[in-house]
Amino acid sequence: MNNESGKESKESEKSDIANNAKANIYADNGDKTQKISAGKHAANSAESNEKSDSASKAAINNASANNVAANDTAASNRKPAANDVSDAKLNANAKPRTKEHFAHTFKNPDINFAKKQAEKLAIVIVTYKRRELLQVLFDSIKQLTVAPWRIIVVDNENSDATRSAVMNFSDELNGKWGQADADATGSQQRVIYAPQAENLGGAGGFSAGVKTAYDLGAEWFWVMDDDVAVEPEAIEKLAPWMPQYEAIQGSRYDYDGGDFYWQYNFIVPLGIPNPIAPAQFGPRRYAKMNTMCFEGALFKRSIVEKIGLPDSRFFIYWDDTIYGYLASKVCKPIVIADKIMRRTRVINNWNIAGMRQLNSTSDMNRYYIMRNRGHMARYFMDNGDFHPMLFALGTAATAVKELIRIIAVDNKSFFSGISNLFFGWRDSREILHDPSWQPMQPMQPMKSSQSA
Repeated sequence: MNNESGKESKESEKSDIANNAKANIYADNGDKTQKISAGKHAANSAESNEKSDSASKAAINNASANNVAANDTAASNRKPAANDVSDAKLNANAKPRTKEHFAHTFKNPDINFAKKQAEKLAIVIVTYKRRELLQVLFDSIKQLTVAPWRIIVVDNENSDATRSAVMNFSDELNGKWGQADADATGSQQRVIYAPQAENLGGAGGFSAGVKTAYDLGAEWFWVMDDDVAVEPEAIEKLAPWMPQYEAIQGSRYDYDGGDFYWQYNFIVPLGIPNPIAPAQFGPRRYAKMNTMCFEGALFKRSIVEKIGLPDSRFFIYWDDTIYGYLASKVCKPIVIADKIMRRTRVINNWNIAGMRQLNSTSDMNRYYIMRNRGHMARYFMDNGDFHPMLFALGTAATAVKELIRIIAVDNKSFFSGISNLFFGWRDSREILHDPSWQPMQPMQPMKSSQSA
């Protein structure tokens, strides 16, 4: 996954933290799919107030101004990309938000309103050898107050044990919610089990899962890994934003119940996340973002039609960042203050002055963190946002950050970690100069969805 994050200091303890489980790099692949009926779940956890970053206002404002200036300069120096749209066009069909709209979000979510918005919402889960964590997620989905239309479980391990767990989950949801409305194939099965022939990584798994849901006729895609648990009223909290926005990222709790800080602002010229983007969103309770995290991102069918599927070539890391970047070219993605899920996997980390944390990672991740900057650069080139000197500076900053991570958190992997950083950087150069490289292509609208 992309974007380093840290934990905000918490004002109150949260409850029911998920059990410890060893972390394996999850992944995915899709060949044949098996359909099973299934439903929803969610773990109870109280929502906490957002905490402001303890960095000074002056530092934040100065950094934000520099980032805006850098992005404005980049935009003014390039030709408009084919999929760029103006603010006027983006907001042409936007409905004015009323007091009733905000009431849905903050005070008394309307379950009937949420059910209407989520009529064709598909949850896409990618899992790989983490059945204990997957079961925690299943248990939380069963507690959802609004039933999802489809649940796609992409199994990168393709194991009998996971298949059995999904079948049991499906039976439980049948008893709770019954069959769902028919999909494009005429089936009413709520859960789709999608075993993969090989491990394609998180990127390949989300690409396969979104494609499966898209072909079935889903209008919304709520994507997540297997190491999270959804909040019972998550869909109700997302629903008020769905009429106006096409890409929505909910906030999360960390595995220990504290607020989880996510770097929702991406400094495009450097190709790195902004580590001091304000943690509080103010009275609006949302902020614009130009990135995405496949740990709870919700996006509309129109986004897939305009920018295509997630790029499976990333395997892991930066895939969701680039998908959010591309989405920001055709809509106005937002991150909201409402907590919709919690992380359940315990990760060793270095707490930085109680403000941020640097999480442990694997040598495989380190390789792809550097290697996938080649794909990132190609997408920036394709959209007129590539500035070689600034991007090289961002690559150097990324390498330094990973070196600090190795020394501070993963020192047992010192030599292997450094070698993987080097090999990843080397392979990124090949991607950067590959004459056959092409971006993911937009999906053609299906006749069944054109009338929607």
